[in-house]
Amino acid sequence: MLIRFKAELDQIDNTTLLRLPEKASKQLPSRGQVAVHGTINGRQFETVVEPDGNFGHWMSVDRKRLRSGDDVTVEIEPSKKWPEPILPADFEAALRAAPKKIQEVWKDITPMARWEWVRWVNATPNPDTRRRRVEVSMSKMNNGKRRPCCFDLSSCTDPQLARNGRLRTDQLTDRPRGA
Repeated sequence: MLIRFKAELDQIDNTTLLRLPEKASKQLPSRGQVAVHGTINGRQFETVVEPDGNFGHWMSVDRKRLRSGDDVTVEIEPSKKWPEPILPADFEAALRAAPKKIQEVWKDITPMARWEWVRWVNATPNPDTRRRRVEVSMSKMNNGKRRPCCFDLSSCTDPQLARNGRLRTDQLTDRPRGA
């Protein structure tokens, strides 16, 4: 199912982002993260769109090619193939140092599950909480757990962009979210 729309890019702090129009977001199969592939202004990409905590979605865009305020034409399609997440350095180091059993669990889980682990670890700005989440992740995987538990998959969890589980809109210009 191809979803087409036009939108204007936004920016929160140093992140340029694309907020999906409500109509486009409603066509996605989940209120949580969704793997998609498609084009922005004809350039192909694959990513995971993030929930905004308001039943919508957003995604970060490459600031080298696109800037806040740019109008873009977008075509996306949900994908069953999830791209591998970029591992935060602390989480990656813990995985490398982990016993073989944990590394095997990590290799055996789906990319979607890997995204959930990374998202859970990244969801806090507090360094002590983050360190603890990395430790808990390793412990849970050591016990055979394949996913983190107990966090709202439909909330916006990026601590730089979210407030109370919702994408911050306090810095965004007041305009419709695409067409």
